[in-house]
Order: sequence, then structure tokens, then C-alpha cells
Amino acid sequence: MLGIKLDQMEALRARIAQIEKRPMLAEAATQRQAGERALLSLPGGLLHEVFSDERRNAGAALGFALAQARGLLTAERPAVIFLQLAHEAQEVGLPYGAGLAHFGFPPESLILGRVETIVELLWAMEEAIACRAVAAVIADVASHPKALDFTASRRLNLRTAGSGTSAFLMRYGADREASAAHLRWRVSPAISSEKLFDPRAPGETRWQVTIEKVLLSQERRRVGETWLLRWTKNGFDLARQGDGNGKEPAPRTAVSGPFPAVLGDRLSQTA
Repeated sequence: MLGIKLDQMEALRARIAQIEKRPMLAEAATQRQAGERALLSLPGGLLHEVFSDERRNAGAALGFALAQARGLLTAERPAVIFLQLAHEAQEVGLPYGAGLAHFGFPPESLILGRVETIVELLWAMEEAIACRAVAAVIADVASHPKALDFTASRRLNLRTAGSGTSAFLMRYGADREASAAHLRWRVSPAISSEKLFDPRAPGETRWQVTIEKVLLSQERRRVGETWLLRWTKNGFDLARQGDGNGKEPAPRTAVSGPFPAVLGDRLSQTA
């Protein structure tokens, strides 16, 4: 009889311990998510590097940079400057006004600029950063020019810190050079979530983002973290596995030849 009571007491203690741990785990998860969201809504005055391993993912990298810049727009700072080298613009493209409006970015706030050389681009960046009406400057640099070295990034760092305007350097490739950027993001596109009533239709836009560098003392612990982000009308949000209809999209196989179109969800094409 005594042995049975002792076993019951041990089971009760174990159950109480589990109940006591749950609020702590929930609080830790809440704090972690709050920290992640804070890193996605940083104030102005920072220099960011946004890397994509391949140029074909330029759209995802640009979308990420524009989304970050969108959160910095205010009545006092209503403009975002987008700069490119003229000879590279043909390869990587440029923002599309209707697409910007669809994602809640006012096209009239974006000013496009094309320059001939990297020296002119860096000069234009510094001048735009110093303008009090500019919320952010985005520079799309597809190549690896020597002029864009640590010294140049240090100048941009000081300019952003002094003016309160953020700057985003979009770069491509797997190589990384020393720079004075406050943050370095590695961005790639992710499969969109599924529509609830039509699994074949694209759902919310999503990104896979890895934090490669953080110079902010309170956030350095997040270096190396990889997040799955989704876009909402209020900006970025952390996407969890199973967002959408409760399951991840099934793996898709590329089609090598012609494939008949379908209408809606599993509705045959009609003549």
C-alpha cells in the first residue's frame, strides 16, 4: 500500500512540474517572436546588405528591401530612392508600379535613378542619404566593383547614422566582403502558401531569410537564424510551418513539355 501511494505522489509531482513549465515556455516563445519582429521593423539610420546567391532571385531581394523601406515612410520622409548602374539595369530589371501598389507600397514614393559608374552611384547614395525627405536609399549593384570596399561602406555607415536615413545595398553571389553594414541579410524566394479553397493557386508571398551579420549589440545572438517570412497588409510576419490550409504544399515536379491548362481547382478545360 505504501509503495502505491509513493508512486501516486511521484506521478503527481511530475504532473505539477509539467504544468509549471508551460507558462515559462510560452513566455520564452513570445519573447523570441517579439525579438524577431523587432528586427524586421528597425528604425532608420542603418546600413543593410541584402544578398541573393543568384541574380534570378533579384525580385525576392528587391521585394525584401522595399518592404523594409516601406516601414520607414512617414509624412516627414515620404520618399525612397532606388539606384542602379545603367548597364546592369537591363539584366536585373526594375520595380513595377502596379506590383508595388498591390503590396501596399505607394509607387509615387519611389524615385528611380540610373547612373553610369559605381563612383557616381556611391556619390548619389551619400547625397540622397543626407536628404531629410528620404526615408531609405536602395542601391542595386549586380557586379563586384573595387570602389565598393570597406572604406565606402564605412562612409555610408556614418552617413546613415548621422542623418537617420537607412540604406540598403543589394548584392549577388556567395562571396562576402568585409563591410561596415549594420546588418547582412541572405534572401531567397520560398514557395507561397496554399489557398484554402484552391491548392493550385498561389497564396501569400513568402521569403526565406537568413541573418548573416548583426552589429546591433542587443540582437547579435540572432546571427545564423533562418526565418520563413510572409507578406501581410501590415508588412512582414513570421510564417510558421503549415500556414495556409494547415499543411505544407506538396513537392512540385517541373514540366518539361506542353501541359494542358486547367480552370480553377480540378476543373477540366473546355472548348
